[in-house]
Amino acid sequence: MRRKIALAVAVPGLVVTLTACGVLNGQQFGGGGQERQSGQAAQTAASGAPEQKPEPEQKPEQKEQAPSGEQAPPDPAASAPPQQGEVLATRDVKAGGAELKVDVTGLRRQGRLVTLSWTVTNTGDTKWNMGSDMGDTSAYLGLTVAGVSLVDPANAKRYRVARTGEKGTAKCVCSEYDVNTEPGEVVPLYATYAAPPPDVQKINVEFPILGVFTDVPIS
Repeated sequence: MRRKIALAVAVPGLVVTLTACGVLNGQQFGGGGQERQSGQAAQTAASGAPEQKPEPEQKPEQKEQAPSGEQAPPDPAASAPPQQGEVLATRDVKAGGAELKVDVTGLRRQGRLVTLSWTVTNTGDTKWNMGSDMGDTSAYLGLTVAGVSLVDPANAKRYRVARTGEKGTAKCVCSEYDVNTEPGEVVPLYATYAAPPPDVQKINVEFPILGVFTDVPIS
């Protein structure tokens, strides 16, 4: 049986299959010591006067320096990691009788891959039963978000979630989830795809039952 693989990318420990369909219907000390004057001790002994010890030299206050070869500890404010989770797009929706809020928090390009991240928050007082609505049941990936895709309308292409293995034993490079989402619960999710061409700066994100977010910027 012939198989069609759009793109294979080597990732440590696994081979990822990336699919981009061409038809919309398909698819970071220095310090000097004190000097003594020569001949001072000899002159004192010759005069018979008691030997006097010179007073210690007064040195200006110096700031403590790190020993040679070591670096001072970095400023915590300067080394703090950048803030994550910027909301790129948001929408309130109703699904399965529950009130939900969907926030797209990232669409980041890394080499030949792009990773989408988002959260689903149950803002109502009714439990949301997702079932397999976000998955791809035909590929036996029901309790995952393998059904979420990226759509490039300018080039008429649909990008499906990257997968490993063959149909029946394949796994998606994406989140799995529990069937039920309780009121007040926030569910963080992600999915990885083949990266669109560099000139594609924005793309549509299509969520099963949650709708389509248009013109989401790729960073």
